[in-house]
Amino acid sequence: MLRVIDTETCDLHGGVVEVASIDIIDGKMVNPMSNLVRPERPISPQAMAIHHITEAMVADQPWIEEVIPRYQGSPWYVAHNASFDQRVLPEMSGEWICTMRLARHLWPGIRYSNMGLYKSLKLHVEPPPDLHHHRALYDCYITAALLLRIMEESSWTPEQMVTITGRPTLLESLPFGKYRGQPFADIAERDPGYLRWMAGNLKQMSPALRLTLRHWLDEA
Repeated sequence: MLRVIDTETCDLHGGVVEVASIDIIDGKMVNPMSNLVRPERPISPQAMAIHHITEAMVADQPWIEEVIPRYQGSPWYVAHNASFDQRVLPEMSGEWICTMRLARHLWPGIRYSNMGLYKSLKLHVEPPPDLHHHRALYDCYITAALLLRIMEESSWTPEQMVTITGRPTLLESLPFGKYRGQPFADIAERDPGYLRWMAGNLKQMSPALRLTLRHWLDEA
């Protein structure tokens, strides 16, 4: 069993306000679950504008400690950008699989947001009609459909997906500097010398940045 899980939070630092999951068993989506959660901090206006979960909606809901036992017990948890959900759900003891990282390995050069992959891959899925993108259960359906497509095209086992999740992946755009936010492909074409300078002069860099620089300098 693979358990696809998603959270909505008070802000980028955590504070779960909703958790949901769908199990993948024998290639089928089963056992959808979701809970609103009373957070330990106020919901930021920025987060509320995204998921539309208000303070009134969670005021009388259970705390995360009361809800989380429903979602425990899977050997594998799957999430899109799994490092975030893993951080806000430290109670989960299974292995984590990240569909974003798997997609980067399998389909290089496309958009890797959940909805970007949903559209570009033309995934067939029917989330609950009363929900919307950025509600936890809705996004679980999208991620589950993405996972099934990944498994269909790659034949990766859960153990292999855990290993791939732990590897660095190519960055799409430069996260800092004078070309901040611009795609590496464009920088490599216009100013490969800048990438060479970065590779030779940056003393500390993430494994993903090191891998990306090496990739584009080899391509140049």
